[in-house]
Amino acid sequence: MKEISGGVCAPKGFKAGGIWCGIKAGSQKRDLALIYSEQNCTAAAMFTTNRVQAACVLVSREHIAGGKLHAVIANSGNANACTGEAGLAAARRMAELAADEFALSPAHVAVASTGVIGVPLPIAAIENSIGALANSLRGDASGHAAALEAIMTTDTRMKEFSVEIEIGGVPVRLGGMVKGAGMIRPNMATMLCFITTDAAIDRELLDASLRGAVRRSFNRAIVDSDTSTNDMVIIMANGASGASGAPRITAGSGEYETFARALEDSCIKLARAMARDGEGASKLITVTVTGAADETSAETLAKSVAASSLVKTACFGADANWGRILCALGYAGAEFDPHKTGVRFRSMAGEITVCVNGEPVPFSEEQAKKILSGEEIEILVDVGADGGSATAWGCDLTYDYVKINGDYRS
Repeated sequence: MKEISGGVCAPKGFKAGGIWCGIKAGSQKRDLALIYSEQNCTAAAMFTTNRVQAACVLVSREHIAGGKLHAVIANSGNANACTGEAGLAAARRMAELAADEFALSPAHVAVASTGVIGVPLPIAAIENSIGALANSLRGDASGHAAALEAIMTTDTRMKEFSVEIEIGGVPVRLGGMVKGAGMIRPNMATMLCFITTDAAIDRELLDASLRGAVRRSFNRAIVDSDTSTNDMVIIMANGASGASGAPRITAGSGEYETFARALEDSCIKLARAMARDGEGASKLITVTVTGAADETSAETLAKSVAASSLVKTACFGADANWGRILCALGYAGAEFDPHKTGVRFRSMAGEITVCVNGEPVPFSEEQAKKILSGEEIEILVDVGADGGSATAWGCDLTYDYVKINGDYRS
């Protein structure tokens, strides 16, 4: 797998664009995005686990059920959630508008929204701008960048990937983008993620590869304790690489393993980027647990540490308060032996052991502070029992998080 440029436009046959249409009063940033494939795509998706679901989620669930998509239209500045029948009508209208531009069935268009909950979506702004949006489509990195900017809200940096792998000796590409900086807890929240590929792959395998990738990436990213109403991950595969001779990816093949691994690694990159860009965050925290009974137990333990407000604030203050880590392990709900547990901290500044067999060991507070002052911190926990391991990603908790979320509606 090699990194390339182009994002969602790197795979053959995809175009993207983004414009400003005035969805949120007072904002001049791009707020309307479109991703379009010239060929109909095999598609799969995953959605929020919140019982309160935005209109775009309800509509996109219906459309993705058919397993085929041509396009995704998305807006920022308004979540179109908790907006009743009018919100559902607006989401359906978004799909119709995009479909009409390309003579498609609205059922082949997914819809996404992000922003403030409980505010009616100004659908007229989208209706008045749909032509300009279609004209903004580009099949290169500029189109990708415009679409990505249009879905960002409190994000401070672009989170994207594009890679190339070989299937049957033929280049196959994947590209993606994600937005998400707050309301992010385990189980794919809060985020919009759109992934494209020119691989030739059946819907069942595409769905399986997406679910496996999400489980080890977005479901392990943590910023705070909230699950949004709008979360979704959509992947579209148009099979365009097949025109160059790439074989169709089949179950149990080496080609499927190559594709699934590339997708998982790319989603992990996006999940790390979301955690690093957590609202107000100054540090990325990577928590790895080894020695657990199995991967599920290790995941539960790692996510508990990454989600702990006390661990997050200790990292913000560069305080080697490892007792908070053991505390978070203890209430995680997974079996482990505290008396066999060790904790280390690592960053670019070095590595230090602070706990062995559940007990303190002498260490330099000065060196620990230096290590924990890095922008990327690793918390390494060994519970010393078996071979289960897992990694979760989070961020520190700073004063700015409260400032951002105390004034979000404005």
